[in-house]
Amino acid sequence: MAPIPGSGLAKGLAVTLRTMTKKTVTEQYPDTQPDLPPRTRGVIGLFEENCTVCMLCARECPDWCIYIDSHKETVPAATPGGRERSRNVLDRFAIDFSLCMYCGICIEVCPFDALFWSPEFEYAETDIRDLTHERDKLREWMWTVPAPPALDPGAEEPKEIAAARKTAEKLATTQPEPADPTGSNAEPKDSAGPKSGPMDPAGPKPGPTDPAGSTDPAGPTDPVGPTGQAGSKPEPAEPRPRPTEPPTQPPAGPTAPEGDAP
Repeated sequence: MAPIPGSGLAKGLAVTLRTMTKKTVTEQYPDTQPDLPPRTRGVIGLFEENCTVCMLCARECPDWCIYIDSHKETVPAATPGGRERSRNVLDRFAIDFSLCMYCGICIEVCPFDALFWSPEFEYAETDIRDLTHERDKLREWMWTVPAPPALDPGAEEPKEIAAARKTAEKLATTQPEPADPTGSNAEPKDSAGPKSGPMDPAGPKPGPTDPAGSTDPAGPTDPVGPTGQAGSKPEPAEPRPRPTEPPTQPPAGPTAPEGDAP
């Protein structure tokens, strides 16, 4: 069956009519900024403090658009008699975005998290040579890097956070509890000293009388020990020596003169 003349034009006009009746979704850029996903590959930011000049990013780049220069410095020994160490110091870190194909291999292979994706994309230049961003420019892009997305509720806890949490719990269990500065948990102490027991209203009782009639000034042993705690066993008192009686003398009378017999 031969096609009807003008059927293709009619189908095209039908699509146009259906589109004209729908609401437009065109965003007027640059007046309206686009709402980009958080993992948009716009530009690469450099966190210089984490870079160890390992050169992995430059070696793995398929376009060879990363340029790194560095030198070595000697670090003195931390302890007396220790060995000096050498470290790499970053001199230049540049990325030529006129060659970059935004594959993200450099970010994936970085072992120290020194490179990050930023969703910024407004860095067009009139001169192609200005598309080579040095480390100062790359550091400015670092402040536009969004925060990482939150983990899923059922995701496994990161190893770094788990190790830090276990270390904190171990330190909390090994440290002693701090003493209460107010002393609310301590038992109240009597400033007057240890109490010896109920006082007798009749006063202290004299000790036992010995057969000679002398009274022992020391009373019976107090059941309260030297530490002020009742119930401690009293120590046995040492036997006191019995006083000797003086010899009997006759009553004093008038003295007789010498030579006279009594």
